[in-house]
Amino acid sequence: MVKIRLKRMGMKKAPFYRIVVIDSRDARDGRPIEEIGYFNPMTEPADLKVDPERAQYWLGVGAQPTQTVKTLLRKAGVAK
Repeated sequence: MVKIRLKRMGMKKAPFYRIVVIDSRDARDGRPIEEIGYFNPMTEPADLKVDPERAQYWLGVGAQPTQTVKTLLRKAGVAK
């Protein structure tokens, strides 16, 4: 199953996340199929960017977003 989830980047105590499409059996920081955006919770306000076309494509072909990514996609105006 293909998932849309966060891939942790950055340093200790300074996380930065990429929103990636990845096989659910792969490791959290494994090689993704595609990167569709990023999320930086350390900035004020939090920095969020998502490619809406690619996100809609992957949701359309059955990729399952995690609960956190689902919330971020709603904030970005991509998903309802």
